[in-house]
Amino acid sequence: MKSERPQVRLPELLSPAGDMERLQAAIRFGADAVYLAGTEFGMRSAPSNFTPEELTQAVEYAHGRGIRVYLTCNIIPRNRDVDKLEPFLRMARDAGVDAFIVTDMGVMEMAQQVAPEVEIHISTQTGVANYAAARRLYDLGAKRVVLARELSIEEIAGIRAQTPKQLEIECFVHGAMCVSFSGRCLLSNYFTGRDGNHGDCAQPCRWKYALCEETRPGQYLPIEEDGDGTYILNAKDMNMSEHIPELLKAGVDSLKIEGRAKSAYYTAAATNAYRRALDDAQAEEPLTPWVKEELNKISHRQYSTGFYFGRPDQNMNLGSYVRDYEVAAVCETYQNGVAVLSQRNRFFRGDTADVLEPGKAPYLVKMDHIQNESGEEITSANHAMMTVLLYTDTPIAPGALLRVQTKDK
Repeated sequence: MKSERPQVRLPELLSPAGDMERLQAAIRFGADAVYLAGTEFGMRSAPSNFTPEELTQAVEYAHGRGIRVYLTCNIIPRNRDVDKLEPFLRMARDAGVDAFIVTDMGVMEMAQQVAPEVEIHISTQTGVANYAAARRLYDLGAKRVVLARELSIEEIAGIRAQTPKQLEIECFVHGAMCVSFSGRCLLSNYFTGRDGNHGDCAQPCRWKYALCEETRPGQYLPIEEDGDGTYILNAKDMNMSEHIPELLKAGVDSLKIEGRAKSAYYTAAATNAYRRALDDAQAEEPLTPWVKEELNKISHRQYSTGFYFGRPDQNMNLGSYVRDYEVAAVCETYQNGVAVLSQRNRFFRGDTADVLEPGKAPYLVKMDHIQNESGEEITSANHAMMTVLLYTDTPIAPGALLRVQTKDK
């Protein structure tokens, strides 16, 4: 027996879920809703995604905790895809998803016919950038529009002012930014034959590039002063954690974190930070200081605020990854001064762990006394998934993530 659909909570924090582990992390760390994909028709084919059986399990898990589930069905389909869409939509309907995220109008109409009880959310791939388009989509049955990422806060406020209040507005607030208009790109197809508009993007915009003069083959000239080339197509990541009050004032109903292809740690840390940022904004309190620090502890490119405060300058396209922290272990239990840890990455006796728990400020724990599961003293935890006993007076909650700084190792 399927659980009842949870009611939408606005403003909503919407987190990515590339697989069951990431879905559980999003829910544990404060998401109101998650978005995910089946094994077909989503715009991210790299994540594990969800088989029909896994999708049913995911929906039941989320609904049992009052969390809504939105299914991406937002590729730009070709003729060969159309016949497979209807059974896919029926499967997702039967699994109990709360909304379909769609780009194509034909997919929208089919979804309405197959599953009229499932909400329609219009994907950012559609490129909704004005109130006329938003109103027309609402008239066609859309419950929500995910606006184009190229809009300013003023433009969003203008759309909100001229659309029905029943139409929900969703915007990206964090994560990778595509250099093409709202994600429509042909670079991947051109370079690799992998169709980005079918969810198989090879991300050539993240590659390093250099100039080569045609009469001097093999002589590569950096476009910037960097001997390895430059990331001329590589947009900085978005980070709007300090501007949630402005987004809420503009009328944004759902704050979306990008990253279905990213790790469970990324999902947990980003969700935890934005949960606090959203709660602070609703309480009209200043942003909790550790929020900004937390977002610097996940793998990211240099941050920007995208188009929200006007046209980005040329520095928008400069940025490589920053990876200063990694998850060393997950806490399984804590009792009588002993934390039982499951190793995720190598760490050493004497390291300082930065502990992430849902809804709490991060805190530090010294790992001066560690043993293997047989009670033998060890100097490092260097076997994948090994059990480590950490002796500490600091209680650590089950499920907490222990991080270490990679640059110090």
